[in-house]
Amino acid sequence: MAQERLQKLIAGSGHCSRRKAETLLREGHVRVNGIVARLGEQADPARDQISIDGHPLAAPPSSLTLLIHKPAGVLCTCSDPQGRHTVLDLLPDHWRHNAGLHPVGRLDADSRGALLLSNDGNLTLRLTHPRYGHQKTYRVWVEGHPSPDTLDRWSRGVPLDGVASAPVEILSLKRARQATLLEVVMREGRNRQIRRTADLLGHPVRDLLRVAIGPVALGQLEEGHWRRIPPASLR
Repeated sequence: MAQERLQKLIAGSGHCSRRKAETLLREGHVRVNGIVARLGEQADPARDQISIDGHPLAAPPSSLTLLIHKPAGVLCTCSDPQGRHTVLDLLPDHWRHNAGLHPVGRLDADSRGALLLSNDGNLTLRLTHPRYGHQKTYRVWVEGHPSPDTLDRWSRGVPLDGVASAPVEILSLKRARQATLLEVVMREGRNRQIRRTADLLGHPVRDLLRVAIGPVALGQLEEGHWRRIPPASLR
């Protein structure tokens, strides 16, 4: 096997994301053949002994990617010190503890819908790095009835914390007595971006459901359930 960058090998093993692997390298947690490795170095796992905090780097697990319909109130994390429910709690034990799965991106605790879990660090990078521009589609109930001018302002990108936001696609789908259902398509994912934008425009979110990540749609998948996704369908 040819040499590869250590952060790629660590992420590919399912130990953590590539970004976290880079942090481990910067902080001196990784050794190659007993010598502390640095960010940017390469190794060949067929010839070199790679360890993290004294533990040998595991062989890459079989590639596994799941689409899960996350319920509201469930955290997008692998563990929680306060004992709250996480997305891994929705999986069978053999995947929860041994498959190396981690959330791809995030969906805030109050929101529902499509979330990918994967043990493929390279796939995680492709789906979360801004340069790849994978779109995400949401159905959002907001309070009141946003005017055409308000929707146009939203579509052009509303600055948050003084930083410009990327344009979004937005469409009004349905009006109820005191609320409106919107479809929002985004190519960036800042923290609670839809909720914060809706608040700034005077139409707070009542319910937020992510219905698709790139070409992978939630479809009829029931809340709290999951299905396997062929990695090739996400490339």
